[in-house]
Amino acid sequence: MTTERSRTAHSESADQLARRALGTLRGAGGATVAADHVEASGVEAGGDPAVALGAVRIVGADVLAPYVLTGQSPPPGETSAIGLALSALPPAEPPPPAPPEGAEAAWTMAWVDWGLVTVLARVDPAGSPVRAAPLPQGPPRCDDDAPRRMPLTASGTETAGSGIREGWVPWSIRMGKLASLALPGLDGPVHAAAKSGVLALARGATRATLRRDFPTAARITRWLAWLHAEGVPVPFDPAPLTEHTPLFGGSDRAALDTAIARRLLGLEPV
Repeated sequence: MTTERSRTAHSESADQLARRALGTLRGAGGATVAADHVEASGVEAGGDPAVALGAVRIVGADVLAPYVLTGQSPPPGETSAIGLALSALPPAEPPPPAPPEGAEAAWTMAWVDWGLVTVLARVDPAGSPVRAAPLPQGPPRCDDDAPRRMPLTASGTETAGSGIREGWVPWSIRMGKLASLALPGLDGPVHAAAKSGVLALARGATRATLRRDFPTAARITRWLAWLHAEGVPVPFDPAPLTEHTPLFGGSDRAALDTAIARRLLGLEPV
């Protein structure tokens, strides 16, 4: 399988998994998300369980969002499937450094893994088959006064001390890639960065909507909904964005982001 075909297969599988999570969240799907997805991949013609397990890692903690947001415990088969996905490709230890010192994709994946492992241990502390994931390095913080497209420089990481300079456009896009961490009960350096970057997130969500980049808009709006749920003041009510974005369709992952945002805003019943 070529790299491009592999990337496409994983992306399609992740969308299918997000669709299952969305159905379970809305009470229209099965009792399990990851377990059903992995099982289906093993019986479908041309299915590949390895791709399905990779999709679990891509979707991250959102696989467990239906349980987090409803207060239900996942069935044993669910935790086993997620544990299998994590054991097949264990999270990197130590985690890669944050950009620009480290590769953006690897660092993002480390945070997605952290969210998945942390939520799994929280919703099923007795049955979680994996140990705690190492905490990756925190993200750089946005400088609202910097030129909006200013890229992050080597002196701009949180651990480097002073000299943080990154525009809100690349910063908000990076935070959008970490939207699976915007769930109740999760807290860490990424969440601290969101709380200190409210204006940048509001700008990023608005920009993505105006550019009709609705997947990015859904991801960043979800952060605004999380901030609102945490009692952090935001520049505008994010609810209209959660109503506007679904009108234009998009991927199943974007639909899941929007549904989670609406739950965080109290717009849909739990």
